[in-house]
Amino acid sequence: MSLSRVEVEKVALLSRLRLSDAELDTITADLAKIVGYVDQLAEVSTEGVEPMAHAIEITNVFRDDSSSESLPREEALANAPHHDTRGYLVPAVLGE
Repeated sequence: MSLSRVEVEKVALLSRLRLSDAELDTITADLAKIVGYVDQLAEVSTEGVEPMAHAIEITNVFRDDSSSESLPREEALANAPHHDTRGYLVPAVLGE
């Protein structure tokens, strides 16, 4: 599949891009190469290949969840500019 300058101009218009003639020429050539690579991929036989979400195997890198003691309230509120013994104090947003 080839890509014409008219098609690139239409995509630029839909994308609200103002491109000069030189930019249109460059982008048309670049996009034509990309479409050519996609056409090459379409030629590859994928018979018997399982679909996958990632090109490489990914494993969970997070640590296991575990219960632990919470931060003491006084320590959690220590850097708050306004607080009382129960929590943070913030200005009312929706009224009182």
